[in-house]
Amino acid sequence: MLDYKLLEALATVIETGGFERAGLTLGLSQSAVSQRIKLLEARLGQPVLVRHPSLKATAAGQRLLNHVQQVQLLERDLRHTLPALTNNRTRLRIALNADSLATWWAQAIGDFCQRENLLLDLVIEDQDIGLRRMREGDVAACLCSSDQPVAGARCTGLGRMQYRALARPDYIGRHFPDAGDLTAFRQAPAIVFGPHDQLQHRFLASQGYHGQFPFHLCPSSEGFVRLARAGIGYGMIPDHQGQEWLASGDLADLAPGVSVDVDLYWHYWRHGGDFMERLTQTLVQQASSLLAVDR
Repeated sequence: MLDYKLLEALATVIETGGFERAGLTLGLSQSAVSQRIKLLEARLGQPVLVRHPSLKATAAGQRLLNHVQQVQLLERDLRHTLPALTNNRTRLRIALNADSLATWWAQAIGDFCQRENLLLDLVIEDQDIGLRRMREGDVAACLCSSDQPVAGARCTGLGRMQYRALARPDYIGRHFPDAGDLTAFRQAPAIVFGPHDQLQHRFLASQGYHGQFPFHLCPSSEGFVRLARAGIGYGMIPDHQGQEWLASGDLADLAPGVSVDVDLYWHYWRHGGDFMERLTQTLVQQASSLLAVDR
């Protein structure tokens, strides 16, 4: 049998980012937390934490963390039928893309968090690679662009986000004076969210350009829009953020009528109990009005 006090120590060390902070959270000394981790590693016969150069879970530790999250969700379901159980808040670790967090996500989940006493532990990942966190056992659920569930998980489509290539009007006039001139893409600086971001490549391919291009890296949804509005580049901005600036004239569409669509899928472990089913139902209902969906 697993000793859940030891697993709680592991989960708290990872959540708080250190042994001392974990001790404060658990009401234990730093030494006591360290001893629990050592005992867990001794019983497993392998390490659960990598301490250098930064603190993180090993592959075995990540599997244990995922198990702890699933147990916590199942315990939450028991509280509905056994009120004598302590009614602690539930913490749920979710991977999602930054654009969803910056636009529709809070509105979709806000009431649910308040109603269910849910605490979110959000991990920001590009929508194309978020599912890796599920495979590694690091999160209990994820929002990503893949419709292929990992073993032991369920997947449901929520809708899609639509992106357009936007830039300041004077930027477009300066770098794209001749409509249809593909060579302009070779010189015009773009804004890219991160090294795994493929939206820019998809847009350029839709325009018939497949070469190299200069770009700024900006891993912030809000900062991304600010850079575009500052006139230093063009970038793929979701309609949720871009419509306001298009209407005001601050930004213009580089390729009117052309959008790059990203389908979003919600993945969650099957053993999350009724709680995860209620959360999933809420997201599906909210997404029907907040995201583009096929009717």
